[in-house]
Amino acid sequence: MTTPKDAAEFERVACEAAALAGAVLRRRFRETHLKVESKGLHDYVTAVDREAEDAAVGFIRARFPGHVIMSEEGSPEAERAEHRWVIDPLDGTTNFIHGVTPFSVSVALEDSEGPVAGAILDPVHDETFRASRGNGSFCNDERIRVSEIGSGDGALLATGFPFRELSRLDRYLESLEAFARSTAGIRRAGSAAIDLARTACGRYDGFWEIGLSRWDISAGVLIVREAGGIVTDPLGTQTELESGDIVAAGPEIHRFMLEVTRRAFS
Repeated sequence: MTTPKDAAEFERVACEAAALAGAVLRRRFRETHLKVESKGLHDYVTAVDREAEDAAVGFIRARFPGHVIMSEEGSPEAERAEHRWVIDPLDGTTNFIHGVTPFSVSVALEDSEGPVAGAILDPVHDETFRASRGNGSFCNDERIRVSEIGSGDGALLATGFPFRELSRLDRYLESLEAFARSTAGIRRAGSAAIDLARTACGRYDGFWEIGLSRWDISAGVLIVREAGGIVTDPLGTQTELESGDIVAAGPEIHRFMLEVTRRAFS
């Protein structure tokens, strides 16, 4: 069992690892002649992803040599262990390649009960969203809370297009249309980690997406929950880390969002 004191120490390490990776991203943002490789359909990687990952992973391995590390570029299949770090060194690679924002670093530690500590760094705005189990969520040094809005009226939602889940595009588009008709607006920023961080601090009232990877959302799931939010999959079960399908919001609007996503994805 991870104690709150242990969790706070893991949170500090997550923040430091994210800062090291973020320093790489700041230094190389809008670099000319950036070499881009394709990993799959609409899925890209650059030398910057790998350099940022090396910075974060190297720091964590030196601090906790016995821990397992799951990282997008280096070891995406790392199995669950007593302590497993889950790292995305550059969430929003397509944005980064095109010289636009946002993009982020996401670092989380999981134990047998799920995410226990996490940090999401927005290197452009110098914001670190962070949390540890039982200790609340913060943006830099300010405690954050999810939105208290209770319905779709006036709500601003965030989403991401399922570019790797085109076989389910029709169901996603059904949910998109329903939310477009019943909320104040929808934003697609291009970084799921940033979307979750902004949901945790109430800038967005809620977020939904399908087809994500564990490293995209592990830190964000914890940060939203520690900020008073609810995180499930679109059917209302807590399988989001395994499925990559997620709905995250404050308690009241989360119920409203599930009414839509259950119809679309059932």
